[in-house]
Amino acid sequence: MSYDTHSLVADESSLAERVAGGVVGLSVVSMILGFAAIFQWTEVEGSFFGIALFDLYGLALAASGLGVLGLGIASRAELIETTPDRSAGLVTGGLFGLLGVVAGGLVASQSLGLSAFGWLPIAVLAGVGVGAATVLPREDVGSTLPAGLLSLGLGALLLTNTLTAEWEWDPEGFSAAFTGPVVVPILTIFSALVVGWAAAKAHEGFGTRGRQAGAYLLVGLNAFGMLGVLLLLVLFVARKGFSRMVEGIKLGLFTEPAFWFHVPGLDRFVIFEMPGVWFYWPFTMNGYSLSNDVMNGVMPSIVGTVWLVIGAVLFAVPLGVGAAVFLTEYAEQGGFTRVVEIATNGLWSTPSIVYGLFGYAFLVPRLGNTLSLLAGQLVLGFMLLPLVLITSREAIKTVPDEYRDASAALGVSQWETIKSVVLPAAMPGVITGVILGVGRIAGETAPLLLVAAGSPQSPTAPKVLAGFQFTSNPPFVANPALLEGISALPYKLYATITAGVVSSDPKFAWATALVLLTVVLSFYAVGIVSRIYFRRKLQQ
Repeated sequence: MSYDTHSLVADESSLAERVAGGVVGLSVVSMILGFAAIFQWTEVEGSFFGIALFDLYGLALAASGLGVLGLGIASRAELIETTPDRSAGLVTGGLFGLLGVVAGGLVASQSLGLSAFGWLPIAVLAGVGVGAATVLPREDVGSTLPAGLLSLGLGALLLTNTLTAEWEWDPEGFSAAFTGPVVVPILTIFSALVVGWAAAKAHEGFGTRGRQAGAYLLVGLNAFGMLGVLLLLVLFVARKGFSRMVEGIKLGLFTEPAFWFHVPGLDRFVIFEMPGVWFYWPFTMNGYSLSNDVMNGVMPSIVGTVWLVIGAVLFAVPLGVGAAVFLTEYAEQGGFTRVVEIATNGLWSTPSIVYGLFGYAFLVPRLGNTLSLLAGQLVLGFMLLPLVLITSREAIKTVPDEYRDASAALGVSQWETIKSVVLPAAMPGVITGVILGVGRIAGETAPLLLVAAGSPQSPTAPKVLAGFQFTSNPPFVANPALLEGISALPYKLYATITAGVVSSDPKFAWATALVLLTVVLSFYAVGIVSRIYFRRKLQQ
């Protein structure tokens, strides 16, 4: 009787791949549940399908640990076809050894109560032992054994109720206490990351392909984790403040004439007799009111934030793009341009409070010696300028020289080439820089406190458009609204917190934070739509 050994190995390898894929899937699910618990999106004492959350953590980690250990044993016993290296490597051994030092030190110092002279040698021995168990065996054992035991051990602690939601650790010499609802999700995320890495290596049979797969998984899960944190942060703020933000919204129809205007020369008004929709959103349409009959809102702060961003963009974008065009297309590439690059990078990394001090010392005395909207626009414009210059230069450099050569061959002047060819091609990159910069300046608080802060309890928004006045004397145009202090959403949130409103009315602060996030994301949306528009225009 003959056996099809190739088919047998293929079936076994397929089973191993399914096990490894299942472990990776459990790792991703464990990370999601861990992040959800940290941001209080799920209750730590809640349950899923009748299973308590901590028990679910324990089951997932224990199953992942057993799966990885099984893959390592099967590979070492040559039950599955793999190509492991002679060792997992010194880097992997050093990282697992560091985990051994931490685990050994904590057990010896906290569980056994040993002093530093007692727990330090134990920690070092534990680290050396774990590192040796990683480096000395073959790669399949060195990669799976520490990761599997870590996941299996943590799962056992959860399933045996050693770690529970009521668990608390108050180490000596620390002013903070570590609690189960915080520690357990973090340990779950970390363990899931490690065991998922080991499973990804096993899925590709270890060796070069396995290390590559493990690295890809770590990079992918880290990227996924960062995006997940941002999403959960937004959802966390929305959960806290959404009910207050939408409170009192009303919608209806006008049953009487709603629109009218005066016709010059005819002493009468013309009225459009048509129904219209009216909409009232108290939190975003009201200012601060002393009357208890009117809900307090943040409309003046919203308008102030919008005007600050508009003024900063109008100030920084033309200057930044113009400087980028000069430095890239006209200036000789030498010492001068290198100095400008260094200075620009330094300005972009300068703390915002330094810009605020500059505005307070230099701009405020020259703008009526009062905190004003104009000073805030200029300071935020100076903050935005370096990023616009940097990204605009990089975008212009990416435009192929063939575009310039083709335009010059047609007899077009350099400026016409820049205006009609180079800048349109670079516009998506320029807009990307503006989007990033606006996202930073829209949430700044420190500069506004020094140069633009008006009353945070303002009942009305700044009337910038209606404030323009034409005069017969220079500068021929004046606007008192630009020289008055304003309230912006970051400053409003700061004032709300420092005034103690959070303790008496926490939903107001969370709703203000949610509105701030919405405004910033709206600026991002406008920028993204603009970038897509210019990209499509280039492709036509």
